Amino acid sequence: MSQGLIALILFGSLIIFFLLKVPIAFSLILSSLLVMLLTGTGLEMIPKRLFTSCDSFSFMAVPFFLLAGSLMSQGGISERLCTFINSVFGRFPGGLGIVAIIACAFFAAISGSGAATTAAIGGMMIPEMVKHGYDRNFSAATSASGGCIGTIIPPSIPFVTYGVLTGCSVSTLFMAGFIPGILMGIALIAIALVQAYQDNYPKGSGFSLKNVGKTFLKAIPGILMPLIILGGIFSGYFTPSEAAAVAVVYAVLVSAFIYRDLTLKGLYEIMKGSARTSAVIMIIIACSGPFGWVLANWKIPETIASSVLSISQSKYVIMMLISVIILIAGVFMETSSAIIILTPVFLPLIKALGVSTLHFGILFVVGIAIGMITPPVAINLFVATGISGLPIEKIAKAVVPYLIGLIVVFLMIVFVPLLIPGLL
Repeated sequence: MSQGLIALILFGSLIIFFLLKVPIAFSLILSSLLVMLLTGTGLEMIPKRLFTSCDSFSFMAVPFFLLAGSLMSQGGISERLCTFINSVFGRFPGGLGIVAIIACAFFAAISGSGAATTAAIGGMMIPEMVKHGYDRNFSAATSASGGCIGTIIPPSIPFVTYGVLTGCSVSTLFMAGFIPGILMGIALIAIALVQAYQDNYPKGSGFSLKNVGKTFLKAIPGILMPLIILGGIFSGYFTPSEAAAVAVVYAVLVSAFIYRDLTLKGLYEIMKGSARTSAVIMIIIACSGPFGWVLANWKIPETIASSVLSISQSKYVIMMLISVIILIAGVFMETSSAIIILTPVFLPLIKALGVSTLHFGILFVVGIAIGMITPPVAINLFVATGISGLPIEKIAKAVVPYLIGLIVVFLMIVFVPLLIPGLL
């Protein structure tokens, strides 16, 4: 059986399973199983790959960062962060929109998850913005768009996944994510300010140093949290996985003994929810093992790379083609799934182009993150819908200006790699 036919069977069956709404994890393993059966390959490879694909210490960071994010949002830490940020920026026209976006960036520095960021900040900011006269569509769209930063500002769960798959240093990916994340935040803030000016949104309360100081003191434990985590990683005191565990311990201590907002029952519910989310991610990672083995065994990525390179010899044309594919993939696939499925496919191609795996990792995650606000698989919009009570169609329409801004930043990252620390 030829490589082309195997690739057609593998990807064709995967798309059919997706259309039939088979869960992503099972779609991956069923398409791999189909190829193995048709080619007479021994099926003992499946249980081996299910185990080895998860057998990485770096993946320990995933459940811990998710748990830390849940503790932060429900333990009072994120609420005090939002209050402090509001005391500084709330006085501007549309200031609560700025507060929501900056709060998303702060929360991203602990949770590593776009959906968790949207849920934590949107749960507080959407009702608050509506109460102060902001349009509900604008409020929901702002929080959902700000949640996209959650996958870029370190620590980032998608960066952990990409790093394990490619061998790229997770710490280096974290460091490289800062400037792209900040650029995304600046773009979103600029768009929020323009919309606030056009719609004449109200200013917040006047600026008061006394109020800023008071809210800052209450927010200090929350502000210290990302500093401790990222400072420990970049100084070499602990690995990203160890940092995730430190984040959980710190969040529990702050929530239970400083803010006193965490009960044993609350801790149990938080741990149960985080365990459920972690299990979903890890099952997808496990089922990607046999899929990746099929790709590697029949050298499908190398064949795809050769085919694409035959289209054009221009690095920029091919990078634009890859960028379009990534943006389209983000529309239909969840972030972790897209990274797991497409990274092995693209890796030989970007190496042939001479593109750094670090550069590709950043642009890949940024491009896929934009998919979090583009239906039909727009997880941030789903979260915002649940919080605001609005139909997803209305939020999707309101999110268009933010979507355009994020795509502009994405293209800057693709074609101006100097924006990425570590590539200078």
